[in-house]
Amino acid sequence: MANSLLFIIHTYTILIEPHLNKPIDSIFMHLIVVNMSTIIIRSISELMSSFGIKAFFDDICCQTFLYVTRVIQGLSIGTTFLLSVFQAITVSPSHSKWVWLKSKLSKWIFPSLLFFWVINMLIYIHVIETVRAKGNFTVVGHGYANAYCQTWKLGDHESRAFISIILIYDVVFLELMIWSSLYMVWILYRHRRRAQHIHTSSLSSKTSPENKATHTILLMVFCFVFFYLSNNCLMLYGFFASEKNSRFEVIGGILHSCYPTFCPFFLMKNNKIILKLTSFLSNMRMTHCPRAFSG
Repeated sequence: MANSLLFIIHTYTILIEPHLNKPIDSIFMHLIVVNMSTIIIRSISELMSSFGIKAFFDDICCQTFLYVTRVIQGLSIGTTFLLSVFQAITVSPSHSKWVWLKSKLSKWIFPSLLFFWVINMLIYIHVIETVRAKGNFTVVGHGYANAYCQTWKLGDHESRAFISIILIYDVVFLELMIWSSLYMVWILYRHRRRAQHIHTSSLSSKTSPENKATHTILLMVFCFVFFYLSNNCLMLYGFFASEKNSRFEVIGGILHSCYPTFCPFFLMKNNKIILKLTSFLSNMRMTHCPRAFSG
């Protein structure tokens, strides 16, 4: 619901009040769509499994389900990385070597998002060849498995090559994401020291919206890295385990859904429309319930 609310707000802003749009809002919008897709797609198999429905997926459904799930997960890391780098360049000081990128940020957003779509769709084509419905065969050993789907004809050489490509992609963008986050922390620290040294409120008031946005993105990056690493460690253990444990699948599903669930609440903190709405509701409550606050 939180993602849906933010999606409606951003759509309203784009269509009704385009003057309020910022280049970073397109990244937010893409991340919200990815979050919604993650929760919806993940919930399908979990709900059907919880109701005890058997053989819900056939081979084509399993291939589509796992392929889309993995592509969206790759888009999540790519979009969060892009958001972190975008904000790091935005808050970089005028004397920084990255300042020349500020004027080109808005032009690079769409090509960057398109790049993440293409690269993830190419990486996970291999999934289509290796996944089948669980009821059609029995596999014991290395591989992916959930309530309805499991890997099929996955050799050691193929699995190592496929996992190596995924790890390279994830590690590269995770490292860049963490580096840009540390860079933002350093900029915020320098700004705080400079503001304390000058002893004026004008400097802090000018940059406070950027600082708030930076704090929000840092929280999002920390949340993403924590849940992403936790989920992937559990998934790798389940992949190489000889016996599949359904509890690991349930825990992995929870961890997989935590970031897209918490992410919109971080974004709501600095959204102007959300702040106006909460202020309006607060004033309405104060107006219609004066006794509750006076007594």
